[in-house]
Amino acid sequence: MRYLILSDMHGNWEAFETVLRRARRKRADAILVLGDLVGYGAAPNQVVEAVRGLGRMRIVRGNHDKVVGGVDAGTNFNASALQAALWTSRRLTVANHRFVRELPRGPIEVGPGLAICHGSPLDEDTYVFSDLDAWEIFSRHPVPITFFGHTHIPSVFSLDGSGIGVTALQGSGRLELDPKARYLINPGSIGQPRDRDPRAAFMTYDSDRRVLRWYRVSYPIARAQERIRAAGLPASLATRLTYGA
Repeated sequence: MRYLILSDMHGNWEAFETVLRRARRKRADAILVLGDLVGYGAAPNQVVEAVRGLGRMRIVRGNHDKVVGGVDAGTNFNASALQAALWTSRRLTVANHRFVRELPRGPIEVGPGLAICHGSPLDEDTYVFSDLDAWEIFSRHPVPITFFGHTHIPSVFSLDGSGIGVTALQGSGRLELDPKARYLINPGSIGQPRDRDPRAAFMTYDSDRRVLRWYRVSYPIARAQERIRAAGLPASLATRLTYGA
């Protein structure tokens, strides 16, 4: 099975459209969406409608999806994030708002030994940054391979006989997964990268060959920034796209 893995679009249509165009060449059998379709960016309806149109998709909700959908009040959001979430909630169409509100909670098992979630599989809102974070998950979550988002940093956490490995993924690349190891894998963010690389990030995974590939693609950042500024959203949400921070 060939999977396309997408995460953290955050209402950035310019980035998402570019990734979808590039990903069509990959001919995936199924698409895994790890949440946070909305928040920060100023094109939420375009992004949500494109996600709704994807075929053979499995999806989980993100923390911004919960706030925009009214499932969570966003009391732990910073001022800019909350302002963007409330703005998004008011501008989504009725159908798109319902879709976001009803997104399922992770983790979800999507195939034999393969699961998806937004944050940690132990808590959908928890960030997974370190080997200690990974160890807590590996000790309580037995699924061999889990794809997660939330941190916006492409990375692979692995557990084998020698211990826990942590790898930050740069640029585009390829990795053959060890059948004896367990993995937590983050594809990075499409709409708001935070690893100092402003290009949109996504992944593919071939479960038959156990081959993981990650990609970075350039997109028209200036257009996404213009939308944010024109919407009256915080200027910092536009500026950070330049730096991938």
